[in-house]
Amino acid sequence: MLDYFFANPVLSLVVVFLWVALVLYGFSAVWWLILVTIFGRGGKIDSEDLEWELSDIQVRILTIDSQAVVQGTVDALPDDIGEVHVIAEAPIEIEGAAVHVVPEEFECLATNKGRAVEWARRNVQASTEYVLYLDEDTIVTDFRGLPDADIVQFTEKPLYTGSRITYLCEIFRIGYQFEQFGFHRLKYPLYAWGGGVAIRTSLEETITWDRATITEDTNFIWQAAKTRAISFAVFDTRFRNQAPPSIRSMIRQRRRWISGTLADGHLLPIRYRPLYYTRVIAWAFSPLVPLLVLAAMTFPGTAPSMALYELFSLVLFSILFVYMFLGMIGYRKHPLLWPVYVILTPLAFVPHSIGALWGLLRPVTTFEVTEKVPPKTVEAVNPALEEGDIEAHDGTERLTRESTDTFDRELFGD
Repeated sequence: MLDYFFANPVLSLVVVFLWVALVLYGFSAVWWLILVTIFGRGGKIDSEDLEWELSDIQVRILTIDSQAVVQGTVDALPDDIGEVHVIAEAPIEIEGAAVHVVPEEFECLATNKGRAVEWARRNVQASTEYVLYLDEDTIVTDFRGLPDADIVQFTEKPLYTGSRITYLCEIFRIGYQFEQFGFHRLKYPLYAWGGGVAIRTSLEETITWDRATITEDTNFIWQAAKTRAISFAVFDTRFRNQAPPSIRSMIRQRRRWISGTLADGHLLPIRYRPLYYTRVIAWAFSPLVPLLVLAAMTFPGTAPSMALYELFSLVLFSILFVYMFLGMIGYRKHPLLWPVYVILTPLAFVPHSIGALWGLLRPVTTFEVTEKVPPKTVEAVNPALEEGDIEAHDGTERLTRESTDTFDRELFGD
C-alpha cells in the first residue's frame, strides 16, 4: 500500500481526499439512521397522550406586515385556543386576534425576529401554561391539545405554492426531518424549526430570547438545555406552512438556516460538535455524493482501496433516495407515484443544498423573511383546495384530506 502511494503521489492525494469526503458524509448518514431507527422508537405522541387543552395555550404569530397571510393563519385556528396574538413590525388589522406592533425604540440584545419575540415576552402577558409560536403562514391541523413537555415541536408539511422544484425540495427535507422523532433522547435536540414550537411559559420567562441570533428557536432550546434538563417532544400533526414560492427565496432561506447553525454551534457541548458540524458539511455538499460514485467508477483499480470505495459511495448515494422515500411517506403520496419521485430525487437534493453551501462559504448575519403568498394563491394552485377552504378550516382536522389513512394522487400539491 505504501509503495503504491509513494509511486503515485498526486493520485494518492486525490484518493485520500475522496475517502475523507466519503467518511464525513458517511458519519452523518449513520447518525441519521441511528436517530430514525433506534432513538426514534417511542418518539411519536398519540392523541391519548395529550395532557393540556387548547385553552391552556396562547398563540403568538410573528410577521412584519403580511396581513392577508396572517389572517389566513388566524382564521384556521381552533375556536378553543386560549388567546391569539399577532406580533408585527407595522400596523395591520387582523380579525380574531390582538395585534401588537413592536416599537421602533425598543432595544435588546436580540435582533430581527428574535427582537420581536423578546418584546412580546416582556409586554404580552401569558397566563396560560404554554405559548405556541407560529410562523405567519402556518395553518394548524389535527390540533387538539399538547403533551406534557417543556418544548413541543410540531411537524410540518409545506403546501405547494407554485414552484414545483421547491415543492420537491420540501418533500426531500421532510423525509430528512424524520430524525426529529429521535431528538427526545438527546440532551440537546439538534434543531427546532418547522410549523410551530410550543414552549412552557415558565421556561420562556427563565431563558428569555434576549440573544443575538438568526435562528432563535434552535438557540432558545440549546440555551435551555445548557441550564437544565428539559423535556422535548415531537408532535406529528403535520402543520401546513408554505413551500417557498421560488427557487431564489428557498436558497436564501436555506442560507439563513445554515448561517445561524454555524453561528450558534459553539453553544453545544464538545461531544455534540463533531456530529453537528459533520451534518452541516454533509448537507451543503450532498450534491457531490454522485460525483464520488462517478470518481470511483471512472478510476477502477487505480488504487488498492477504490473497489471498496465504489461500494461505500453507492450505499451513501442510496441514502439520498431514502430521504425522499420518507418524505413521500410523510406527505402520504400514493404508491403509484413513488417511482416518479425516486426519479426526481436529484431535482430535490441539489437545489436544497445550494443555499446551505452558500451559507457555509459566505454566512449571512442578518435575518431575511422568506416570501409568502396569500391564502387565495395557495387555494388557486392546489387542486385539493377550493376558494375559502383555509378560512373555513377549524384547525382540529386535516386541511386537504379527511383522514391520514388516505393517499394523495397529486404529483405537485395536495
